[in-house]
Parts: sequence; C-alpha cells; structure tokens
Amino acid sequence: MSVPEPQPTVLVLTALPLEYDAVRAHVEEREELVHPDGTRVERGRLPGTPWRIALSELGVGADRAAALTSQLVNWLHPQAVLFVGVAGSLKDDIGIGDVVVGTQVYEIHGGKQTPEGFLVRPKALPGSHALEQAARSAVRDMPDVRAHFVPIATGDVVLADARSEIARFVRGHYNDAGAIEMEGFGALQAAHLNGRVNALVVRGISDRADDGKSRADASGSQQRAARQAASVTVALLGKHRPREGSGSADSEEEPHRGRGGAAYGGDHIDFRGGTFHGPVVGKRVDGRG
Repeated sequence: MSVPEPQPTVLVLTALPLEYDAVRAHVEEREELVHPDGTRVERGRLPGTPWRIALSELGVGADRAAALTSQLVNWLHPQAVLFVGVAGSLKDDIGIGDVVVGTQVYEIHGGKQTPEGFLVRPKALPGSHALEQAARSAVRDMPDVRAHFVPIATGDVVLADARSEIARFVRGHYNDAGAIEMEGFGALQAAHLNGRVNALVVRGISDRADDGKSRADASGSQQRAARQAASVTVALLGKHRPREGSGSADSEEEPHRGRGGAAYGGDHIDFRGGTFHGPVVGKRVDGRG
C-alpha cells in the first residue's frame, strides 16, 4: 500500500490586511502555523486545485518582504511564491480595478550619486514564466478582469504626486513599468535566492499614483483592487500544475501524527500503511552505531 504524497504548497504573501482578507476568502479548512521566530501563516485548501495555500501578511516594505519570504520558503518549502495585493498605476491605459501581472520587477532605488547627477544602476528580476503563462491562460476566461502583463516597479515610497521628482525619475528610467508598489522585488529576490522557487507578483490597481490617491482609497478602490488580484491568483493556480512527485515537506514544528495524536520523530520510523512479514532491521547512520 503506497503512502500518498503530501499536498504541494503555494506561499501567498500580502502586505496589508485587506489584501490578506481578499485571498483568505478563497481558502478553506484553514489552520494557523507559527514559525519559531513568530511569523504566522494560515494554511488551507484551495478548492478546485491541487494546492494548499500558506497565506501570510508580512507588512509593508521590500526589505521586510525579502527577509520574511526567505524565512517562510526555508520553513514551508513551497513550490511557488506569489505576492498579491494593490498598486498604483503608472500608465494612462491601466485603470483602477485592472490587474497587473509582473513580467519582471524593478528595484528603483539602486544607483550612484555623482557630481554630475544620479547614475541609475537598474536591478530587475523576471517573474516565473510558468506562473505568468498560467495567468495569461486564466484571464482569457475572466471577462470581468482587465489584465496587463508588464513590468512592475518596487520602491520604498507611496507615490501620490504624478508631478513629483520620484515620479519623473520612474518614468524616465523605468518607462515600461505599468505599476508601482513596495514589496514585490524583495519577495522575488528571496524566492530566487532560496532554491529558485517559481515566483510572481500580482497587483490590482487601486489608484493612479497621483494626488487623487486619497479620494480613490476612500471610495473603496483598494478593496476592489485586492479582490481582483486575489481572483486572478486563484484562477492561475487552477491552471498551474505541481511538479510530479514533489509534495511539500512538513516543517520541523509539524511532526507526522499517529493514532491518538502521538508524534513520530527522533529514533522512531513511521511504517503506517505498510505490511511486513518477519522482522524489520534498522541501522543508525549518524556515526553512533
């Protein structure tokens, strides 16, 4: 009798509570897991897909996103990482309520200040080709979603003035970026550096990164944008298939459980589901016997 593969996991990350809530609404049979350092995730089943979702609200900022994404990837061993939430539009044809899928993500603050001015040293990371293709396929059957597959800019700034110096800087040096946000590059970098995990940034547009941001936010645009981004995320995961024979490993904080809740670990070997005739001989391989 074979032992079933663990259900593979996708790590879905958000920065804000409303982004978290938009994804959480799609996840069933949730349980909370706590990393030894205190980071919390809710893990549950995504109906209609082969995936378990591990959902975490990390807070704002690329540095924070990078550190905590690295921690969670090493703990949960997901097959994919998605950063999902809201962003500001950088293009006239990308409107509030649209969804931007990051074909690549720029980190906009790298450079060198010289007497002649600021010399830009662009950093960019590509989104996962497989996840992007799944998203392209998914949105074809989503008539209520207007999706754009373009680069995204990441910067530690809330852009609320289209005529500001930073706005001119982004338009001048990252002029193909369709949206600006604060965490995507950090999450992608952590995914790339920790086992080259497939990663993608999906953002719903909640404002136009101009002085109308406050009015747009007050109208409920963030909630609407977060829901749109979450719906695209769920749809793409319905298309994306797990790698064969590679379920997620359980964390050290989650031992396998036997009958009566007894934990298996240490010197114990779990033979549940197997049938054996005669003695079973084991040998330590840690150098002590």
